[in-house]
Amino acid sequence: MDGSAVLDRLLADTETDPDVRGVVLTGSHARGMVTAHSDCDVTVVVAGPALARWQRVRSAELDQAVVTVEALADTSVHWPRYGYRGARVLLDRLGGGIADLVERQATPTDAEARTWSRDFLDAYVNQLYRAVKSHRDGAAAAGKLDELESVPWLLSTVFALHGRLRPYNKYLAWELATHPLPGRWNAALEPGRLPGRALSLFPAVADLARERGHGDVLDGWGADIALILRQARRSGVSGR
Repeated sequence: MDGSAVLDRLLADTETDPDVRGVVLTGSHARGMVTAHSDCDVTVVVAGPALARWQRVRSAELDQAVVTVEALADTSVHWPRYGYRGARVLLDRLGGGIADLVERQATPTDAEARTWSRDFLDAYVNQLYRAVKSHRDGAAAAGKLDELESVPWLLSTVFALHGRLRPYNKYLAWELATHPLPGRWNAALEPGRLPGRALSLFPAVADLARERGHGDVLDGWGADIALILRQARRSGVSGR
């Protein structure tokens, strides 16, 4: 059964259940990235009594999650929120309320972005410091592994500094193509080149962090920042 048939069947089922409040299409089908291996990622939003009738489904054709309206409104867990980026609301019995909740999941508040920027920046610096120490001590292989481990923190930091959620790796190219970052950041975060650039991009990230008012996070690392900058410049500084 193809994706359209799966969705048609699901929507037909929702028509007979008044406790279904909404249906949200996410994943590759929502983003126009369907392949021969893509299933339909769907979130069915229900009122509490319907939880007993609507079950989690995972098959080759359908990945169906079931949540209450209250759960959809809960943005306290960070990692699943990017899943709603680019989502399509197929059914909204709350008069636009489901669409509003989906948008809220996909869009950080200013306060969230500020907090995440600081936390992710600190983690990025910490991982780069480990890499630099490994290189300094002649442990090149360990240094490379440390640099690779810093890539997720780099992405999380840069997107948070721009008030955005970090994309899942699968959708990084899609995110940059459909919602470009300003300046030269799109080129800097090109997926095919990024794994070897986490250290060399640090000066640009540090400049952006200071522009956004997070210089105190960097300054809290004292002389270690200078050590990272020296190693980053040896690696070849990439502009923003």
